[in-house]
Order: sequence, then structure tokens, then C-alpha cells
Amino acid sequence: MKPKRRLYQQFSRIAKAVSSPSRLELLEILAQGERSVEALAKEADLSVANTSHHLQVLREVRLVEARKEGLFVHYRLSGGEVEALPRLLRSLGERHLSEVGDIVARYFSDRDGLEPVPRRELLERARAGTVLVLDVRPADEYRAGHIPGALSIPLPELARRLGELPSRKNVVAYCRGPYCIMALRAVEILRARGRSARRLEDGLPEWRAAGLPIEKEPSP
Repeated sequence: MKPKRRLYQQFSRIAKAVSSPSRLELLEILAQGERSVEALAKEADLSVANTSHHLQVLREVRLVEARKEGLFVHYRLSGGEVEALPRLLRSLGERHLSEVGDIVARYFSDRDGLEPVPRRELLERARAGTVLVLDVRPADEYRAGHIPGALSIPLPELARRLGELPSRKNVVAYCRGPYCIMALRAVEILRARGRSARRLEDGLPEWRAAGLPIEKEPSP
């Protein structure tokens, strides 16, 4: 076999590994930080056995790494370039697949009603103190990295913790990425209670990829 064909054969292994929607979702979750198999299964709504199988496929092509802690196995992305892979596929889909535009219009744009806030605009407004940045991801993802000054209220806790939000301040919510519905749902909850709220145009991985500042907190 020619060397060039052998190279393409190896490249195709990665393409095959990410050909599963579930594996792409697992990569998106791992872009927020390290997770155990059990935590990933819960987040992706998969069985533990199925999640473990998908992770093994990703590990075989070295897109993820694993470490064992007691009885639990924890996975993480093997490098920053892996985090960029789902974004590249998303960009290609948005540009070349009309079905992607139809889904975005129906389930995201139509539900939102207002244009998402661009990253640079949010950074400027947050620094000026004219907006409250709300991180609605799980608390462990917030600790692993978040937008500076963001308040952490995981989505399942938002309705009962609304009193923690200044009543007259505009809120911009964010989560894992442009197609993560947690921020969208948070905006719906806030607006239903008379709060001024919008969502960030994407999520923390895109914020980090743009070279914008990130804060971390120690694990409890």
C-alpha cells in the first residue's frame, strides 16, 4: 500500500470514531472538564455500558485519555485540538447542510426571540458591570473553568434561587455551546418571571478558544 494511502487510512480512523452522534456529544461534555464514566452516562442519557463502549472507541484513536481512581474511571480530552474537532464539524454542517439551518431555526432561533450576545460584547459589558453573567452548567463544570465574574446557578436550581439575582440587572446566561439548551431554558425561566435575559452566542469552549479570560476554582 502506498504511504499516502496508509496515511489516509489512519486519518479515516478518526473520522470513523466521531461518526456517532453520541460520541460527538461525549466530546462536547468532556470539553467542559474531566468526567467519570457514570457522570458522562447521566449527562448524555446513555447506559453506563454504552457510554463505556463509546469512550473506548474514542480512546483507541487517542482522542480521550483515562485515569482510574478507586473503582471509577475518569476521562478527559487528550488535547486542546480535540476540543476544536466538534466545532469544525459544526461549522461545516452550518455552511453546507440546509438541514442544520432548519433545526437551528426551529429549536433555537424561534424559541429565543432575541439575538444571542456576542462574546466580545459580553466581555465589555461584564467588565463595565452592566450585566450579570450566569453560568447554568453543573457546579463541577463551573469550578473547572468559567467566565470571570460569572455566578454559578445550575439550571435545575435556577427557579428556586432567583432571589440571588439582582432584580434590575440584565442577565446573560451561558452553558456548554451554541446548541446546549441549558442557557436557552434559563432565559425562558428568567423572562417568564419578568427578568431581562439573553444567552451568550455559544459556550465556554468557544470562549476559551477565542483566547478570552477564564477563571477556575479549587474543588471542594
